[in-house]
Amino acid sequence: MTYTPPKIWTPSESGGRFASINRPVAGPTHEKPLPEGEHPYQLYSLATPNGVKVTILFEELIEAGHDIEYDAWLIDIGEGDQFGSGFVAVNPNSKIPALLDRTGPEPVRVFESAAIMLHLAERYDAFLGQPRSEMLSWLFWQMGSAPFLGGGFGHFYAYAPEKLEYPINRYTMEAKRQLDVLNRHLAENEWMAGDYSIADMAIWSWYGQLCLGRLYDAATFLSVHEYEHVMEWARRIDDRPAIRRGRMVNRNFGDDESLKLPERHSRADFDR
Repeated sequence: MTYTPPKIWTPSESGGRFASINRPVAGPTHEKPLPEGEHPYQLYSLATPNGVKVTILFEELIEAGHDIEYDAWLIDIGEGDQFGSGFVAVNPNSKIPALLDRTGPEPVRVFESAAIMLHLAERYDAFLGQPRSEMLSWLFWQMGSAPFLGGGFGHFYAYAPEKLEYPINRYTMEAKRQLDVLNRHLAENEWMAGDYSIADMAIWSWYGQLCLGRLYDAATFLSVHEYEHVMEWARRIDDRPAIRRGRMVNRNFGDDESLKLPERHSRADFDR
C-alpha cells in the first residue's frame, strides 16, 4: 500500500513495539520523584546499548582502582518511567541514561550517554585514549551513526509492525557500511584511539553487541562474520570482567536470570 503524506501531519496510532510510549511532545506525564542512594553518583538508566555505555565505564573505573561508587536505579522505558517529573528534571529529553553528580557542593545533572562518559573520564583522567582528538572523533562518530543502526535498521528490521523492503534495505546498507568503516580501522589498530578508551566502550555497546548476536537477532542477516577485525575486537572487549558487570546493571529483561541486576548499590550486589 502506498502512503501519501497529508498536507499537515497529525498523530495517529502507528503500532509497533514502542507505540505506547511515543509522543510528539516533551515534558513529564506524571509526578514521580526519583529515588536517591548514599553514593556520590546517582545513575538512572536501563541496560539498552546507550545505558550499558555508562555502566561499563563505571565498572571499568572501579576495576582500574579508582575511588568511585554509584547507585544505579532502573528506569523502565516500557512503563513510561522516563516521563516521570523527577526523571525529566534530570533529563529534559526523557531518554536514558541520566546522571546526578553529587560530588560537588551542588548536584549537577548530566544527560546524553557520551556527555556522561566524557564527564566521568575527564573527572578521573582515565580511558581518554591517544590522541584525544582521535578518541573524540570516534566517540562522536558513534553518537552520530548509531541512530541509523538503532532507530533505522533496528526499528524497521525488528520492531516495525510491518516488514517493508525499502527501509530495511536502506538501513541495512548503512549498517553494513558502518561495520566496514570499523573493520577497516580495526584492521590497522588494536583499539579505536590508541589505548582502550571510552570510544571503544561506546562503540562496543552498539556494534560489538550487534556482532556478538545480542541486538535485533540480526548477526546472520548482516553477515557479521565478514567483519573479522570487528569480531576480534568485540570478543576481546567482551572478555573484560567489567564488561560483564556493566551489562548486568539495570537489566530487567532477557531469559538469562544470571545477567539481571535491576538495581546496583554496591559491588557486593554482583555476588548476590
